[in-house]
Amino acid sequence: MEKTRPNILFIMSDDHAYQAISAYGSNLIQTPNIDRIAQEGLLFTNACVSNSICAPSRATILTGKHTHLNGKIDNRMPFDTTQVTFPQLFQKAGYQTAMFGKLHFGNNPKGVDDFMILPGQGHYINPRFLKSDGDTVITGYVTDIITDLTLDWLDNKRDKEKPFMMMYLHKAPHRPWWPSPEKFAEFSKKKFPEPSTLFDDYSNRGTAAKTAEMNLYSHMMYGHDSKIRPETLLEMANVLPEVKEFPNGFYGPYNRANEAQKRLYDPVLDSINQDFKKNWPGMSDEEKMQWKYQRYMQDYLGTISSVDDNVGRVLDYLKESGLEENTIVVYTSDQGFYLGEHGWFDKRFIYDESFKTPLLIRWPNEIQPGTKNKEMVQNLDFAQTFLDAAGIQAPSDMQGESLMPLLKGQDSLWTREAVYYHYYEYPAVHMVKRHYGIVTKEYKLVHFYHDVDEWELYDRLKDPQELENVYNDPDYKDVVTELHKKLTELRIKYKDSELLDKKYIEMYE
Repeated sequence: MEKTRPNILFIMSDDHAYQAISAYGSNLIQTPNIDRIAQEGLLFTNACVSNSICAPSRATILTGKHTHLNGKIDNRMPFDTTQVTFPQLFQKAGYQTAMFGKLHFGNNPKGVDDFMILPGQGHYINPRFLKSDGDTVITGYVTDIITDLTLDWLDNKRDKEKPFMMMYLHKAPHRPWWPSPEKFAEFSKKKFPEPSTLFDDYSNRGTAAKTAEMNLYSHMMYGHDSKIRPETLLEMANVLPEVKEFPNGFYGPYNRANEAQKRLYDPVLDSINQDFKKNWPGMSDEEKMQWKYQRYMQDYLGTISSVDDNVGRVLDYLKESGLEENTIVVYTSDQGFYLGEHGWFDKRFIYDESFKTPLLIRWPNEIQPGTKNKEMVQNLDFAQTFLDAAGIQAPSDMQGESLMPLLKGQDSLWTREAVYYHYYEYPAVHMVKRHYGIVTKEYKLVHFYHDVDEWELYDRLKDPQELENVYNDPDYKDVVTELHKKLTELRIKYKDSELLDKKYIEMYE
């Protein structure tokens, strides 16, 4: 029985946009190792999250419940620690369990036999890790270190007589984007194509898009994000607009490096700062936006390149060790991310770049290699899928649906037509208004509430960039009526309500 139950390797990065994976057609970067999972397995084109922000997404994945039920509605509110997580169920069923990398909330993950996790957001350079018997700082680059820990456990620490469930969780590419020294040098020389909506003016959209604070030019920080040294900013203060900078946004990450590491970073940092001093004062606002976009992509994509390299290390180990044939490999992100589309960075919105997430699954002899699926699947479904694959009974209060029919190519057994989304963290960083909505393959209906009361409807097939709100278009009157009805039904199904909306608003005040 132990030999027939599959191992599960769950790989999750943080803020990895599907637009930055070549299997999804990226024109920004090649990710050959992540692509291997798709080539040898299944790629979902409509995978999405239920709340596009880090800790809530992770809480949903662990519990199989929407965030209004597990308590983790945002990065501030506490997780309900009485909730049962799927690693606990694997552990109880005889699986060996482990977690390495970024959890983001809680310092003692439940249901794992062994763990080393980053406290909070963690650090890219010489990161600190929490473990069951204390904490430690490991010299090196975080993406390499998390992989080293994962491979060491797989090779030396696990009980080879038991199946395993391993959570291999990358910090990258979370902000602030610090590539490894070699990727920093490589990617700082690259130039990337701009999205067609980089200079979006948000016409035909509502208040929420117009008032969000995540514009590359207006809100991306010089030091924290673009790697401009504080002394350079002081020198150029007379030509720089007012931008809120984290007090230690540059030196916080940089000063974690030792002297040898700084010597590797400094030539690139010097080049960036020299270019900024020479060219920034003479640039138009449009050119400044373009400059910030290139700096953003150079660093963001540099961190992803390291993730891809390290995923390759783990996939190679599975093959060489003979574990490949009986191991389900999942690659995903805790949500999507804006890569300059609509002039934005970050996530939070129900709009596609934020709402959709990469999802690639390989299961030899079970999943047909090289297949794609366009059904509406969600991070809400992961727990039940993993439990189903392992033959473990899922608790009746989990709210997702097992993806097993889709993994087996039995799409006719899949009955879900729409998913539910709810975002809460407002007023807060980036100022994305509270909203909930329903999304089908064809349409997206959204209600922005709290300090506004606005509805938006997007035709996902005719308007994939979501540039025109057609809620008040008479041609869509019947669609609006039908989606309102279905949204009400979903709110009831998932036990969400106006009372809970008000409760979580009051908790902020």
